[in-house]
Amino acid sequence: MSLKEQITEDMKAAMRAKDALKLGTIRLLTAAMKQKEVDERIELTDTLVLAIIDKMIKQRKDSITQFEAGARQDLADIEKAELAILVAYMPAGLSDEEIKAEVLAAVASTGAAGAQDMGKVMSVLKPKLAGRADMTVVSSLVKAALSGV
Repeated sequence: MSLKEQITEDMKAAMRAKDALKLGTIRLLTAAMKQKEVDERIELTDTLVLAIIDKMIKQRKDSITQFEAGARQDLADIEKAELAILVAYMPAGLSDEEIKAEVLAAVASTGAAGAQDMGKVMSVLKPKLAGRADMTVVSSLVKAALSGV
């Protein structure tokens, strides 16, 4: 079952269970997926769905930070609940050691010789690590690896 199908099934289950929070969150996700399909005239793959979910997770984290800074804990709690629902669709994250190993393998496979080759290395890593690692952390590890080359 594809991730898109799983999300649809979860939406049906949330409707049956009358779980308003989960249903609302999944509806936001399906709307974002449908928008991407219509805008780009494509059928979404699991990788693209994960990218959409990752974007929504980042939005929720930013909102939580903003709401807590503004002393609106009630709104932050709603965002945290939505975040937990979205994170459940993401694959298991990689450990720091696994990420470092992937970075070193990508640097070796691309033959990167310095900071000017960062784009090459990141283009190899992004499809492999999307949704499984924070790409800002990966980017900093790539910079460190290339500065040592």
